[in-house]
Amino acid sequence: MAKAGTVRLFDRIKQWERDLRNSYNTDLSTPEKRRRAHIYNLWFDHAILRGVWTNLDEIAPGVFRSNHPTHRRFAELKARGVTSVLNLRGSAGAAHYLTERESCEQLGLTLVDRNLHARKAASAAEILAVIAAFRSIDRPFVMHCKSGADRAGFASAIYLMAIEGEPVEQARRMLSARYVHFRWTKTGVLDHILDSYALRNATDPIGFEDWIRTEYDPAKIQAEFDARTRLPL
Repeated sequence: MAKAGTVRLFDRIKQWERDLRNSYNTDLSTPEKRRRAHIYNLWFDHAILRGVWTNLDEIAPGVFRSNHPTHRRFAELKARGVTSVLNLRGSAGAAHYLTERESCEQLGLTLVDRNLHARKAASAAEILAVIAAFRSIDRPFVMHCKSGADRAGFASAIYLMAIEGEPVEQARRMLSARYVHFRWTKTGVLDHILDSYALRNATDPIGFEDWIRTEYDPAKIQAEFDARTRLPL
């Protein structure tokens, strides 16, 4: 009985936290909503950290990976010659996306939106859409997720394989502790995707994009990963 009461209390606390976050995750249509969106970005989306910690790296000439830049950092990237932004967080209308879109419009940066997942295997369509964006986006460009550790790392590995022609054994360095990515968390499913491709490629070579298009099974990969891991995060 005590355990059930503790679970209910924990659930209420989680719901209270979700409600609080949602109350600040607003659009920019009024000064008050803009103020609340700024608070959301700063504290709930952790922009307070990303003002000084960038996780920025140039992975190929004119191709950068980063955590989610602040407006000031977008301006600095433009000054370095960046013309386009590949957002890997989707465009669902959250405060962090609305302010990013506004920053890009003000600075004259082209914003391209795609969606990847950090803690579950992305669909083939989502991965192929990222590859298509790599082929069409103007350079120099920066790709980003929230922390620049997981989705940006996975997308960087994809870029190196599909566009630069690097082998998976080299491209997988994009998912490493250097960028604050740890395969023992739930984000390790991204490593498992590359592991699965490397195993398949070793027995009968196939390009990464072709593998995604013809053989990749995200449900199977996710099930394999879940079955062999019992993760706390």
